[in-house]
Amino acid sequence: MFVELHILQNFAPSNLNRDDTNAPKDCEFGGYRRARISSQAIKRAMRRAFEQRNLVDEAHRAARTKRLHDELVRRFTEAGKPAEDASRVVEAAVQGLGLKFQAQKSDDEEKKTQYLLFLGKQEIDQLAQVCLDNWDALLGVAPGEAAGAGRGAKRAAAAAVPKEVQNALQGVLDGGKAADVALFGRMLADLPQRNVDAASQVAHAISTNRVSTEFDFYTAVDDFKPEDTEGADMMGTVEFNSACFYRYANVDLGQLARNLGDDAELVQKTLEAFIRAAVVAIPTGKQNSMAAQNPPSFVLAVVREDGLWSLANAFLKPVTPSATADLVTRSEQALASYWEQLATMYGTDGVRGAWFISLDGAGLEQLAASGVVRVANLSQLVANVTAAANGSPA
Repeated sequence: MFVELHILQNFAPSNLNRDDTNAPKDCEFGGYRRARISSQAIKRAMRRAFEQRNLVDEAHRAARTKRLHDELVRRFTEAGKPAEDASRVVEAAVQGLGLKFQAQKSDDEEKKTQYLLFLGKQEIDQLAQVCLDNWDALLGVAPGEAAGAGRGAKRAAAAAVPKEVQNALQGVLDGGKAADVALFGRMLADLPQRNVDAASQVAHAISTNRVSTEFDFYTAVDDFKPEDTEGADMMGTVEFNSACFYRYANVDLGQLARNLGDDAELVQKTLEAFIRAAVVAIPTGKQNSMAAQNPPSFVLAVVREDGLWSLANAFLKPVTPSATADLVTRSEQALASYWEQLATMYGTDGVRGAWFISLDGAGLEQLAASGVVRVANLSQLVANVTAAANGSPA
């Protein structure tokens, strides 16, 4: 069973997601230049929404960090352990996991793992407990050599940790029933057996309309400058654009259940959180100077057994406003028309239900003709989706 989300969202002038030159990300699609927001930027915004809107309780959230050492040392010192001993124990625990820290340029530099670790809060709690339970054994482990970052060197360092402690450490890395790990997956290069296959797919958002980048020339003036001195004390340019984005995401409910240990209640809460977070997720790039806090104008949710459909090709030809319909309305109409074409060609036998919300809804008769039901608000849409996903009539 799969849940799909199709979202249309028009942003005022903004630079929500920029490249290495500070320009808004873009791409070519259908032979035309389009604005783009990367998948990773959207997923980051969704994970922030899990926390900020309390869509997922803390015990079922994750942290992405290189600073596992500092977090565990903080916990141990607060529990009364000497800081030096705590640091040695954490270093040994990381060795036992088959991981290594980055080489430090000075003693004052933070100890960071070689790459970001995506760990559930429960996993971190359990790692801390394993360290406490095996404190003396870990404290007696000889530190691994800084030289050599290959797998052979890591295995040699891990071998210094008693095998039963290694097993206990690695055994806690089961995903921790963390909603964001279950949805977005993780890769641990040195512990491939602890990888988690993502239950969701999140597409790069692309604009339904053709875009060209614009430039904001700005100046700043020194408030203490003498009154008889004219001119700016700083000047520069910021690139931006304005576009209507098509956003697509889906969730494989079977994979989600497997990732969450077949906890039906947690699966439902995670699905609800995914839908709500996807709708409210807005990347933070340049928001203090742009404030493009524009919610979606249209959300279509589909529950289906198989045969996923991205509707991006509805916008192969860039949408343009007309004398009677704005860019968002025209984008909605293009999406509805494309849905009808797909439904006519392939049928909708695998679709258990489809619902949409829209600020306007003008010209969306094709959706109704294809069995898509308009509902009043987001809460009703979420309720219908979760009911259908559970096999209940919506």
